[in-house]
Amino acid sequence: MIERNSNRNNFPVLRYAAVLFLVACFGCRSATTLKAEGTNGLPPEFVYVDEIMPDIVVDLRYFGSHNFVGARVDGYEAPRAILTRRAAEALAAVEAELNPYGFGLEIFDAYRPQRAVDHFIRWSRDIHDTSTKAEFYPHVAKEELFREEYIAARSSHTRGSTVDLTIVRTADGAEIDMGSPFDYFGPESWPVYDGLTAEQRAHRLLLRTLMTKHGFRPYEREWWHFTLEDEPFPGTYFDFPVR
Repeated sequence: MIERNSNRNNFPVLRYAAVLFLVACFGCRSATTLKAEGTNGLPPEFVYVDEIMPDIVVDLRYFGSHNFVGARVDGYEAPRAILTRRAAEALAAVEAELNPYGFGLEIFDAYRPQRAVDHFIRWSRDIHDTSTKAEFYPHVAKEELFREEYIAARSSHTRGSTVDLTIVRTADGAEIDMGSPFDYFGPESWPVYDGLTAEQRAHRLLLRTLMTKHGFRPYEREWWHFTLEDEPFPGTYFDFPVR
């Protein structure tokens, strides 16, 4: 597993033609705290993603303070990405298609404990705390984040088969230009946003094409968010910590 600081250096975007070539090639239960029973210390059917993908880049934003809450989020006790095995294996197939071209994947968030979602809810109710507004939601009122569906009381992440991610260059781990940063709440992050350059549109299309090819469903308000269609726990919301 590769971990690194979230500050990026600017670099030239991929040529549009090259990206298009690559695209062408290619009933709800309560939150559940489970006793760790697997050999890796996780509940059965869950894995650390780096066990399946040793070279995965991880910038687990809710373990640090560079996120819309502005602090480490409850339940994140280590900077390791966790997913169901089924989701991790599907993600490995995505990266396997990128690697021959010098690209890989970077994960911003994966499994998310329900206690983290509860932390988001508490944060959203404090309308006077807008310290992160300029970076993460400059054009959306904090009290509207739930209504606009950027935050939810129940998250697909808590079921263990949803991942937030982007594409990076394997040579230096630098992210390709997607037109907006992770967790930017606004139309600019919608996959169909029409204010992008040709290269940015191609990059989003590349990620979406590969993820859907390998069984993931996109979310229409966040270009980085995908859920495994055939997820093993479609009605269960877990609450074991990330550690």
